[in-house]
Amino acid sequence: VQLVESGGGLVQPGGSLRLSCAASGLTFSNYRMSWYRQAPGKERELVAAITSVGSSTNYADSVKGRFTISRDDAKNTVYLQMSSLKPEDTAVYYCCADRPWIPVQYWGQGTQVTVSS
Repeated sequence: VQLVESGGGLVQPGGSLRLSCAASGLTFSNYRMSWYRQAPGKERELVAAITSVGSSTNYADSVKGRFTISRDDAKNTVYLQMSSLKPEDTAVYYCCADRPWIPVQYWGQGTQVTVSS
């Protein structure tokens, strides 16, 4: 299984970025997909998740109304559209794939997002 994130970079406060995570080696449509982030000196936290069936979504309170998670099962890809970015959104963003009640998670290598003027 391989998850490859892309789309990170440096953006000014108030700007936007779209992260992508391309998956291979798994039946993508069966997996819940999530984005996590980890800032320096802080624990990794869940940012957003999207289920495998019905594509229900949930978000951290800190990103509600600013970030949108979506998936394209035909392309085995999950996206995170980030808008109105704030300096506190600066972190390494990781893609994660798992299935409910199965204690296995797959992680990408992460992509750096820096929000700074």
